Amino acid sequence: MRIRRHPTRGDNLRRALAQEAARIMAEHGVQDFLTAKRKAAERLGVTDVAAVLPKNREIEVALAEYQRLFGGESHAECLSAQRRAALAAMRRLAEFEPRLVGAVLSGTATEHSDVQLHLFADRAEAVTLRLMDLRIAHEVTERRVKLDAERVRPFPGVRFAVDDCSIEVTVFPADGIRQAPVSPVDGRPMRRANAFEVEALLGESLT
Repeated sequence: MRIRRHPTRGDNLRRALAQEAARIMAEHGVQDFLTAKRKAAERLGVTDVAAVLPKNREIEVALAEYQRLFGGESHAECLSAQRRAALAAMRRLAEFEPRLVGAVLSGTATEHSDVQLHLFADRAEAVTLRLMDLRIAHEVTERRVKLDAERVRPFPGVRFAVDDCSIEVTVFPADGIRQAPVSPVDGRPMRRANAFEVEALLGESLT
């Protein structure tokens, strides 16, 4: 017979930190897990954070629970708007085989979350030229991406807006589509969705 382990004080504190970090992300627009953890620890007066700091995955679970309890229709409408903006951007940039990643894909995005897209091109400049052709105002950016447990590399990107939603694009080499980088949530290869999969998600949200 399996003996059920009772939560310890450390378990309870870890859960409280995860819930507070999730609330901070939902209400205050913090998108970085580590920043949310530190703010949560500060607000709860926790000093020995190394011993009880929750994992990113625990915070994502707490964030999903927070949105289920408090988000209601407004969260669902906001998420649908973000996914529609993602799909519109993906259609305009279809030649770069766009993939949706991150919180908008997983469904834990807040109203402050960026729509994160991965694009694939031999030359990053091709993406900016395409945006110029489409007369879409944009900003050239750079994003550090964790490729595996040991490698973190900067990749070029662009930021622009579609229907008041911020679109954050990272441009990978053309063969980068074969292997997804590491997710900051669970350390596994990032889930990526193409335009057809995003269309399916939007169809589900309307049913």
